[in-house]
Amino acid sequence: MDELDRKILTLLSQNARMPVKDIAERISLTSPAVSSRIHKLENEGVISGYTVVLRQPEGQNRVNALISVSAQPAVRSELIELLQNQREVLQCYHVTGDHSFLIKVSCSNMSDLEHLIMSFQRLGQTSTQIILSTPVDRTSLDVLPF
Repeated sequence: MDELDRKILTLLSQNARMPVKDIAERISLTSPAVSSRIHKLENEGVISGYTVVLRQPEGQNRVNALISVSAQPAVRSELIELLQNQREVLQCYHVTGDHSFLIKVSCSNMSDLEHLIMSFQRLGQTSTQIILSTPVDRTSLDVLPF
């Protein structure tokens, strides 16, 4: 991967729908050359897909939290199934340390968060941190980590 590939990836991370023609103009390559590079990055697995990043609408207050769950191996598949069926669950990480899973959730209100935590507690011990703010957010990468 060279500097031109990094520039292409940066532009696509800012706008995955950016036309190849626009990318080509910004990095001083031809459209076929940019298309070829994008195709190569897709084949190598550097680009694994394209997605829409949704942001919370202004004025809509939600309670976002990180919930750590310690689950015994016997109930882990049941916990994962529960997580997959909860629309408030945004992400789930299987982690090392005192807890088995770290779950990012977004609830309409505190009551919904409490209900969600109680459903997780049926399968293991929980610890919850409410997210106050996000001082660093690299979900849409302006600077690539590689």
